[in-house]
Amino acid sequence: MSRLGDTAVIFDLDGTLVDSEPNYYEAGRRTLAEHGVPDFTWAEHERYVGVSTQETAALWKREYGLAASAEELLADTDRRYLELARTATRAYPQMRKFVELLATDGVPMAVASGSSPEAIEAILAGTGLNAYLRTVVSAEEVPRGKPAPDVFLEAARRLGAAPADCVVLEDAVPGAAAAHAAGMRCIAIPYVAGQAGAPEFATAGLLLRGGQVEFTARGAYDWLVRSARSS
Repeated sequence: MSRLGDTAVIFDLDGTLVDSEPNYYEAGRRTLAEHGVPDFTWAEHERYVGVSTQETAALWKREYGLAASAEELLADTDRRYLELARTATRAYPQMRKFVELLATDGVPMAVASGSSPEAIEAILAGTGLNAYLRTVVSAEEVPRGKPAPDVFLEAARRLGAAPADCVVLEDAVPGAAAAHAAGMRCIAIPYVAGQAGAPEFATAGLLLRGGQVEFTARGAYDWLVRSARSS
């Protein structure tokens, strides 16, 4: 039996398992430029980290006063993003090791992401992580995206795990809030360093303020073991 007991692990995808934010920024930058916003910066993009692509498109339409519909903006961005995702997405090495470690131990795992099902599939296939992560939930499959808990609760349901037995790995404020709302423990690895002090991250069981540079597969696994013993 696994040293982790009934623990199940749910991964956010973008910025947590894989370094995909540069691709999302580039896809968004090209879409906005086409629709009359020529100077979309990385700093502006950081405001949307952790927000689903559907909600981001709706926010763009409102905030930039765009003529195009949110659906058109979403489709344009998804098309550009998929082109980049298939060829230029890197899994974080320690995250890959962590997934492999959990798989060896027989721990149930899922991905719960704000990205489209097509984007999730493309990234997992392109990085080879689909060999381990077969349970996948997109925000497009549930009523509400993060910070609502819907994607995490659906992932737990598909895994047959109680929310209290689930541990979420997240890089973004909305995801940390969603994990807390779902009644799940959270390992938080902030992608945007300036957000590490956000109150949503304070609810995490383990907060790695330095982000991915502080994350190690063994450190996370040992924390899970200690957490399982104390629960």
